[in-house]
Amino acid sequence: MDRRTHVRLALSSALLVISCAEGLAQDKKYPARPVDMIVNFGPGGGADQLGRIMSKLLEPVLGVPMPVANVAGASGNAGLTKVLTSTPDGYTIGTLTGLSVSAWASGLGKMQVRDFAFVGVVQSSPSMLFVPQDSKIGSYQGLLDAAKASPSKLRVATAGYGTLDDIAVKFLGTRGFQMVNVPFAKPGERYLSPLGGHSEVLFEEPGDVVQFIESKQYRPLVVFGAKRHPAFPDTPASAEFGHQIDLPNWRAIVTSGKAPPDVVAALHVAVGRVLDSPEWKKFCDATYTCIDKMSPEESRRFAEKNHDEVARFMKEYGMVK
Repeated sequence: MDRRTHVRLALSSALLVISCAEGLAQDKKYPARPVDMIVNFGPGGGADQLGRIMSKLLEPVLGVPMPVANVAGASGNAGLTKVLTSTPDGYTIGTLTGLSVSAWASGLGKMQVRDFAFVGVVQSSPSMLFVPQDSKIGSYQGLLDAAKASPSKLRVATAGYGTLDDIAVKFLGTRGFQMVNVPFAKPGERYLSPLGGHSEVLFEEPGDVVQFIESKQYRPLVVFGAKRHPAFPDTPASAEFGHQIDLPNWRAIVTSGKAPPDVVAALHVAVGRVLDSPEWKKFCDATYTCIDKMSPEESRRFAEKNHDEVARFMKEYGMVK
């Protein structure tokens, strides 16, 4: 074999190494294929709205399709299980809500905040009680009076057991106002329940039922918190009745806690661009859910704090052992 042949072989080997290295680099580029968005509640609810608008706005930022799948059940835990059991490569992300975290605090499921990598907490909304426009219950005080006069007769449509909804019903029960939790996994069925006479009261965030509020099918009775909501100045806060219970429902975008940090960082940057867009700002304003941007670490600490506060609250009022 002459010297030219040796040189030719050496050059070929070098080019092969370079080609393989470039191929590996391209394989590692994120995202290189569609990213699945798992919505952990059924169609039509707040989590569904979030998952769908976030996917729509993220697609041009990430440059890949983002198909959305609703995986409902177990107070949001079924969908979150799907996120955790998928390959932890950042190609499966999902919605996580305060409803599900409160369910963990109440003993439903074995998930923990640290199981997830938080791309960011992107929404927060006040929790309220609503009744149909033609309901005989005219006010929050009227609701309390009716519940005290007829214990366990009034039915409250909720998102499930162990959720913020369930906690509110149980809390009022400890104060002498016993009502029945009627859970619905599908948001659309929950929203229609009081209107169809299958329950008397709806626990919900205003943004999730904004179309019913605007069409005057529902009217709010109370906002759970220390003060009234600016958008509903005539609706009293629960604190005005001595009910010190603050139950905002927040929503986050998460992926597996085992996902590569650089992938989580890339997702966080992309979501940040979405949160700065006019389309997102219009959406969050219309649904009463705007919130300051949080880093992944700030989001994780926020969720941990919320979990601990809910667990402490439930223990204080004898809802858990």
